[in-house]
Amino acid sequence: MPNSYMPEPTVSIAQHYHERTKYDPRTINAKSKPPDWNQQPIPFKEYKIGSSFDLKPFLTENPEKFADDPIGKWWQRISQLLFCSYGLTGMVPTVGEPHYLRAAPSAGGLYPAELYLVSRGTPLIPAGLFNYQARTHSLMHFWENDLWTKLQAACFWHPVLENTQLALIITAVFGRSQWRYQDRAYRRVCLDSGHLLGNLDLTCAMNDYRPHLIGSFMDEGVNQVLYLDSAQEGAIAVLPLADLLEVRQNLPLAKTITATRTQTEYPNLADGELLFYFHQATQIDLNETMKVNWKLSPTEKQRTDKYNFPFCTKVPTATDEIAWGDNLEGLENTLLKRRSTRSYTGEPLTFDELKHLLDFTYQPQHYSEQGLDGTPDCFDLSLVETFMVVSSVDGLEEGCYYYAPNSQELRQIRFKNFRQELHFLCLGQDLGRDAAVVLFHTADLKAAVATYGDRVYRYLHLDAGRLGQRLNLAAIHLGLGVSGIAGFFDDQVNEVLGIPIDEAVLYITTLGRPQTFL
Repeated sequence: MPNSYMPEPTVSIAQHYHERTKYDPRTINAKSKPPDWNQQPIPFKEYKIGSSFDLKPFLTENPEKFADDPIGKWWQRISQLLFCSYGLTGMVPTVGEPHYLRAAPSAGGLYPAELYLVSRGTPLIPAGLFNYQARTHSLMHFWENDLWTKLQAACFWHPVLENTQLALIITAVFGRSQWRYQDRAYRRVCLDSGHLLGNLDLTCAMNDYRPHLIGSFMDEGVNQVLYLDSAQEGAIAVLPLADLLEVRQNLPLAKTITATRTQTEYPNLADGELLFYFHQATQIDLNETMKVNWKLSPTEKQRTDKYNFPFCTKVPTATDEIAWGDNLEGLENTLLKRRSTRSYTGEPLTFDELKHLLDFTYQPQHYSEQGLDGTPDCFDLSLVETFMVVSSVDGLEEGCYYYAPNSQELRQIRFKNFRQELHFLCLGQDLGRDAAVVLFHTADLKAAVATYGDRVYRYLHLDAGRLGQRLNLAAIHLGLGVSGIAGFFDDQVNEVLGIPIDEAVLYITTLGRPQTFL
């Protein structure tokens, strides 16, 4: 039966989409339908024509192998960047085709994101379009002409594209996630793409590249550059790659996004139609006369600690940074061995472990001396808030806390053990009940839309996914368990935990001691 929900005329399409895709304990069983496992989409893109650049020979345990070979060294950097960001890192045997695991996590293992490389044309890599083929760890060169000027125009002549030779583009194949998660899949698509962005921040730094993030672009223009069928696949983010080994590519920071339209008039959409309509509604139309000022002002997007609850307990979290080892070897190993935890023991974390997790996730400036980017691009982290439920941390009282990243402190807002409530809020998943800590990323959606327009919904989930991936990697490195959850009872999270009602829940990350099975 078509959904008869009548939109309120003053609510934007982003707010409408969020309300329509909330899980509610009274209706979830009636609205959810099991996926047809015989029709599961293939999470890989194939090309019938094109030439393949094999990247496997450049994966080597000997970092000095290409020290005296500039061409080999260049390809080694690209190979490691792509492999550690989105390469195949494991395999689960199944009936028929094995299920492959990648460096970036994905809801349901559906991997909706595709990764493309656009080359301006250099002595080392020809001009044209390349798709990263994760299954074979290769680049498929499927278009040989120079499309850089078209990419610049589609990105409103972003200044970083003037001085760089390569760009990565993340796209989403929507049907891969919608097959299982219906209209709510758009949230998961953006979170999964955010995980990939989190990896790219780090793997680029490991290989002397600096990705400059662009979120505001003419969608159809970028889709045309990649020759996409926009009814099936759409661009989500553009990342020009500055080669830090070339002095002229050490470029100043620029804006990543600009304000766009808000739509308050839209049809009464049936279930199943909402995802694609919403994505189309948040696109930036082709407009060659539109000008964008990409200059970043010194005070723009400055992060603030939004909540300072009266009489709340305040617990400092400042700590020493995580040590990632010589040449960031510990980070590379962590990227390749990362897995989502399936079960926790319920045992406590130490407060020091929790502080290390928060430090790596929210204080990137502490890691510049280790070779990581201290100011990685985001869309607007000032819009994303963090709440945390502590069930079992030695030295920290049980309850719900707000994390203040500027002050580096936890501010307690409720005193209670919430294990049973978390089990309910996370749709009955034991991960919520047995985790030592459950972390919630939220945003005031109404205020965010007022600032940036409906397209901000993408940015909020991409930023939340990026933060979630940093939590993932820090936890795995410390020998902890971690798993993201994108399915939860939205409104009940705010009611039960005392999170202000204006905060829309974007993402949940569970943390704890992993259960091991013999």
